[in-house]
Amino acid sequence: MELLLWKFIKFCLVGTIGLFIDFSSTYFLKEKWYFNKYLANSIGFCLAVLNNYMLNKYWTFQDSNPEFLNQGTKFLVISIIGLLLNNQIIYLLINRNKYNFYISKLIAIIVVVLWNFIANYFITFSNNY
Repeated sequence: MELLLWKFIKFCLVGTIGLFIDFSSTYFLKEKWYFNKYLANSIGFCLAVLNNYMLNKYWTFQDSNPEFLNQGTKFLVISIIGLLLNNQIIYLLINRNKYNFYISKLIAIIVVVLWNFIANYFITFSNNY
């Protein structure tokens, strides 16, 4: 249980770095380059995913699986599902509940972090356990 908790903490630390990448790139694209908020959100999310895969593979899960492409594809599919969840939550909170975009994004990220950790633990990096 301690090992799982430590992996979750590391996953969250990696996620914090991803959060910074996601929020800063989303802000820049949306506010400075006037991208559509969902497109900006998607690009920010994808940049964070790339960073998070590398850090989680080598630091969080200390994975040495040589099937980088197969494993990366699993991580990407899980992340795309997370992206769909992320955008759906943002859409519902903004359009149904009139929340602020960035508050909605933060709530979506919290939900998606839980999804991503559980799915990656049991699917992407399951060979480690």
